[in-house]
Amino acid sequence: MRLNERTASAVRRLFSRMVADVRLYYFASSEDTPYQRVTREVLKALSELSDKLHLVEADEASPLASRYGVDKFPAILVHGVEEYNIRYFGAPLGHEFGVLVRTIVDASRGEVELPPDVVSAISKVGERVHVQVFVTPTCPYCSLAARAAFMYAIVNLNIVADVIEAAEFPELADRYSVYAVPKVVINDRVEFEGAVPHEVFVERILEAVS
Repeated sequence: MRLNERTASAVRRLFSRMVADVRLYYFASSEDTPYQRVTREVLKALSELSDKLHLVEADEASPLASRYGVDKFPAILVHGVEEYNIRYFGAPLGHEFGVLVRTIVDASRGEVELPPDVVSAISKVGERVHVQVFVTPTCPYCSLAARAAFMYAIVNLNIVADVIEAAEFPELADRYSVYAVPKVVINDRVEFEGAVPHEVFVERILEAVS
């Protein structure tokens, strides 16, 4: 897969803001699925647009999969200044492509553009929090929820942010009764639908750990 020149040029401009190197992990199962093929093609295309972006490929039997708790495929992990708990399950297409690109830049810089009060609240989370965001590529609001979760994971390493393409993992979507997207599930305790302001999202995270 080749990005068209307009898209490639826009991505290069964003990647010019990168500071530290970023490792982009791609995990695949033994099955040769269309979603896995397109995911690999997208990541390879991105890795060719910056010398600071390094693609690492692994399979489900890899020690890396066990180390990072990867149990769904295809999977993408983004490690930059830190080994952030940023995980994308599925093919990063549509609106989610832009989320991945901007998250790569954030991970390289180790900083995000969030209001100071939001950063302060997220920074105070002192225990592990699992945030799952169910999305679809065509949903314009899903990217807002996905982007928010990934930014929180950069602010605080206690935040494990999983963005999951609902159509690619129907059994998981059924388990969490995903009828509309975005749907956010936090620690299997707190759930909500829709893109909400950061203040509301953070309140729900704090509610899940209270």
